[in-house]
Order: sequence, then C-alpha cells, then structure tokens
Amino acid sequence: MGIEEIVLEADERMEKSVTLLTEQLRGVRTGRANVGLVDSIRVEYYGSPTPLKQLANLSTPEPQQILIRPFDPSVVGDIVKAIQASDIGLTPNSDNKVIRLNVPSLSVEQRKKLVGRVKDLAEEARVSIRNIRRDANKQADQQQADKILTEDDLASCKEEIQDLTKRYETKVNEIAEKKSEEILEV
Repeated sequence: MGIEEIVLEADERMEKSVTLLTEQLRGVRTGRANVGLVDSIRVEYYGSPTPLKQLANLSTPEPQQILIRPFDPSVVGDIVKAIQASDIGLTPNSDNKVIRLNVPSLSVEQRKKLVGRVKDLAEEARVSIRNIRRDANKQADQQQADKILTEDDLASCKEEIQDLTKRYETKVNEIAEKKSEEILEV
C-alpha cells in the first residue's frame, strides 16, 4: 500500500464523517418547518420498521408546518403513533388522510440548547476525523517499518494526511457555523 492508497482511504473515511454530520444536522430543529425533522422516523408497517419518507409524501406548505400525505391511507394511525413516540416534540394533527405537524417558534433558551447540540455533533465529527488521521499515520509508519516507504515518503504522506485533516475540520466548522446561524435566526 503506497502513499496514494493511504491518503485516498483517509480522504474517503473523512468524507463519510462529514456526510454523517450533515445528515445528523438535518434532524436538528430550526425555527422553520423542515421535512428533515421527520423523514427518518421509523413507522411500524406490516411488522417492519420503515422510514417515514418511504411511506408518505413529505412537504412544507407553510414555513411553520410539515404536511405528511401517506401513500396508503390505512397507515395514518401508525404514522401518528410513530411521531408521538419519537423525541421531536411535535404533536400530529390528523384527518385520516393527511397529517399536519405545526412547528412552533423556538424560545431563546431552546435555540441555545440546539446550538449546543450542533456543537456536540460537530465535535464528534472532528474527533472522528482525528481518529482517521491517527489510523492513516499508523498505516504510514507501518509501511515505513516494513521498508515500503522511505523516511521522505513517510514525511510527505503525513503532511498530506495533515492537510486533509485540516480541510475536513474546516468543512465541519463551516457546516456547524451555518446550522448554528440558522437556529439563532429569529
């Protein structure tokens, strides 16, 4: 395994960490309605937990409302139960055809808590990226110990890995900053 493979593998793994952070942040509430709040809720459908987005059309017809229109009207009750059981803190209103979720405005205190949650998720992503850097550096050290890489190759490999780490940590910081601003927007 040469420098390119080590760096490429680290790059792919760091990209996955950033993607995971982005997905996690989609589920964090802001002041506006967002289908990301509910699309991953699992609904018991014919005995198996199924993501809500596979069972219904999700939309935001108004800034403070999420509209859930199930493909199969018989599943409305199950969707309502799943939403009530989830920890999103929204109460579903149903007319047995569609489900409406009214998203109330957030208080200043709630916004600060959510910003704290965003910071925690961002820190988890940064720690993950640093762990990937550590693993890649170990691989490079092992390659040098096995006489596959020279000392100069080892130094340049570690430098490339460090550059990757900085780039991905910057990406994480930008994503977290953008989400925090979105939450604090009144």
